[in-house]
Amino acid sequence: MSKAATKKPKQKVCKAAESVAQVVLQTQLQVAHHFPCPIYIIERPDFLESVTTVTNEALEIQRKESDLEEIYPVYMTGNYYCDHRVPGFTEFVGATAWNILNQQGYAMQDKAVQFTEMWTQEHHKHSAMDAHVHGFGSQIVGFYFLETPENCSKVVFHDPRAAKVQIDLPEQDINMATPASKAINFTPKPGMLIFANSWLMHSFSRHAAEQPIKFVHFNLTVINQPQACALPPAAEIV
Repeated sequence: MSKAATKKPKQKVCKAAESVAQVVLQTQLQVAHHFPCPIYIIERPDFLESVTTVTNEALEIQRKESDLEEIYPVYMTGNYYCDHRVPGFTEFVGATAWNILNQQGYAMQDKAVQFTEMWTQEHHKHSAMDAHVHGFGSQIVGFYFLETPENCSKVVFHDPRAAKVQIDLPEQDINMATPASKAINFTPKPGMLIFANSWLMHSFSRHAAEQPIKFVHFNLTVINQPQACALPPAAEIV
């Protein structure tokens, strides 16, 4: 075999000479954005008073029943989505969850949403929440922030695309939200409501403030729309 026959082919190394914006402008490159991970944010401080009242009562019960743990110093209340003092809040959350799923393209015409959990978390200094998703039928998850001192935890949503995580490249600037981002964080403030699909992994960063952060965490599932009972036929008058 000749030396020429065994010579390895020269590698082709490509490096863009133009920006994507220039390519789009010059060649009409089409960009299709599909499979999004939407996160919905709205400010509703009008619910703070009623939800805080229920929260403080529920937290007081937990403080009497248990002590703060050293590793995760957090108090978590029991469920209170049926509390008669917060109907406006629960109805708004439920209606918004239904609208989100409907707007996303799901067939919701004969469906209703139902709370599976709604409870308050009070995280003290150095506490955090590990990344997780909610299963067992949950479709929408969310948070309503009550108290958010300076240097408090941030809510973090993580890229759910396992194939991307496997082959990821370093980001140019981790402080910028780009298609290369591995996670997106939001700085909470009182009255902020956040909704997301339950399959979107979320966590809370380490709490650095001396005062605790308090927020409501809720999960909703989807059920068949309850059908109204048919009225019996009117009695015949003889």
